[in-house]
Amino acid sequence: MADRATKTDAFTAEDRIVEEIALRTRRRVMWRFLPFLIFAYLLAYLDRANLGVAKLQMQGELGFTDQIVGFGAGVFFLGYFLLEIPGSLIVERWSARKWFARIMIVWGLVASFTGLIGMPWFSGLSSRQQFYLARFLLGAAEAGFFPGVIVYLSHWFRFEDRTRAKAWFMMTQPLAIVVGTPLSRWILENVQGYGLPGWRWVFIFEGLPPIILGAVALFYLTDRVHQARWLRPDEKQWLMAELAGEERVKVAAGRIRILDAFRQPQTALLVAILFLVITSNQALLFFLPSMTDNLKGLSVAARTAAAAVPYFFSIAGILLNGFWSSRSGERRWHTAGPILATSVVLACLILASSNVALMITLLCILGLTFQAWLPVFWTLPTAFLAQSAAATAIGTINSFGNLGGFVGPYIFGYLRTVTGHYESGLWFITACMLLSGLLATRIRVEKG
Repeated sequence: MADRATKTDAFTAEDRIVEEIALRTRRRVMWRFLPFLIFAYLLAYLDRANLGVAKLQMQGELGFTDQIVGFGAGVFFLGYFLLEIPGSLIVERWSARKWFARIMIVWGLVASFTGLIGMPWFSGLSSRQQFYLARFLLGAAEAGFFPGVIVYLSHWFRFEDRTRAKAWFMMTQPLAIVVGTPLSRWILENVQGYGLPGWRWVFIFEGLPPIILGAVALFYLTDRVHQARWLRPDEKQWLMAELAGEERVKVAAGRIRILDAFRQPQTALLVAILFLVITSNQALLFFLPSMTDNLKGLSVAARTAAAAVPYFFSIAGILLNGFWSSRSGERRWHTAGPILATSVVLACLILASSNVALMITLLCILGLTFQAWLPVFWTLPTAFLAQSAAATAIGTINSFGNLGGFVGPYIFGYLRTVTGHYESGLWFITACMLLSGLLATRIRVEKG
């Protein structure tokens, strides 16, 4: 009996030591990478979205119509489409820190260059051609960053921890709108110098931080666990063992090669889900300010606030759903649920169009749901694939899925032009969300 008690006490003590190492390692990895990656993604989203503010002055100076600006916004996604898959594979097979540094420095340079389009020394191309070229190059330069980060996080976080980590990373999307739009507006209205109007400084100033951050990435980021000098030996050993155990399961199942990504039916399913969601979300993001601007009985400030409020709730929705999924270990319904809920809220918005108070309430609920699926969804590719197969799947899903960013606003705008109101466009994106949510119920997840 005494021997058994001694063994039990020893086992418990050993367990406690392992748990302490695990907790310490997870916390150290989280604080090492997430603040840096969140800030980098915020800058990426800011440089992508600041066109919406800069165009307020840009159109008058360059003579651009809404059609030209809208097409330029869409051209970004064409450049983005081309390099997504190679970018995620480079992170898997080469060096994440070097690849991220290259991406940030180049996109910063291109973003700043956008502030110089139409200047006399660029006489070889028209202002419109320069604008299209700049937006295309910005998309091409930024391509690979988002899927690369998804791959990179799988090198440092266990499957059960990834959803929580990705929740913090994904909340950057609405945060960039909340923080970035007022910042861009302040630069637009207050910064003048060297004979350049504010819209040019919006692009120039907001393009500089990624260049600096790209240089920092070369020294700050670490590619693999065994290279992490900032981890203690016992922390490295624990994390490498955990990740290696997950990897062995997928290697044994033969799900590591590039072609395995295309043979896996779940890849095509996730492409379809993301395409439909992005089609709906990008149309909503693009036209939401115009929709709230038509709310009768509200001041200009109140209408502006109504357009911003959903993004505050979106931050909460992403974090809550991500943490809930991480705690429960459930993935399918934490993806499908928010998407289906969004379709219901959108339908209610259409039916409540005459009630301003109810519409604002529904917009808050919409904010909670319409991006809450993000961190859970992007955990799925690494749930059933590993190594090059996972990287290929992530790049493929993001590449084809983001084409919805070109399709959604175009169809929504077409329906608005033909019918003269927003209801038909809203029914279109409601149908996209509903179909996407129904497809998401078909997801099958095996824990890595």
